[in-house]
Amino acid sequence: MNPANESDEMRRTGWIGAAKLAIDVWALAGGVLLLAVVAINVFSVLGGIFWKPFPGDFELTEIGVAVAAFSFLPYCQLRGANVTADIFTARASTRWIAIFRIFAAAAAIVFAALLLWRMYAGMLSQKEYGYTTAILQVPIWCAYVPILVSLALLFVAAAISFSEGGFGLNLRKRA
Repeated sequence: MNPANESDEMRRTGWIGAAKLAIDVWALAGGVLLLAVVAINVFSVLGGIFWKPFPGDFELTEIGVAVAAFSFLPYCQLRGANVTADIFTARASTRWIAIFRIFAAAAAIVFAALLLWRMYAGMLSQKEYGYTTAILQVPIWCAYVPILVSLALLFVAAAISFSEGGFGLNLRKRA
């Protein structure tokens, strides 16, 4: 992204600007959660050496890492930072890369909607059966709530990248 596009993005208002801000804040919250997971593990290891280990650290690590990983998906989609197969596009023109990105955004919309639907069904199932973690007895369905928020934001991020025509690339421009 060049500086001109960044200043245009910073001035963007409306629902797209609000969505981009929400996605950025959500990714930062995922980073804070990941730091908390690291702190819990450090505390547990030190506790095991000097005092008592932190009970349920494995459970909190599993839940925390899963929630954090999902929180980064919308940010990666919005910034075009997902894993790509550059070997296939190394010699492609800017126009073709933009077309590929539009198709990738459309696929992300479909997959985000599918995952949102199935994860919601999974959350309802976990809640219905009352599954909890073994040591701390945390209801497992609670971990689904922030994951569903992440998937909803992923859907929005994919819709934004689709509407921007390949992450802001102008398709009318000749390569």
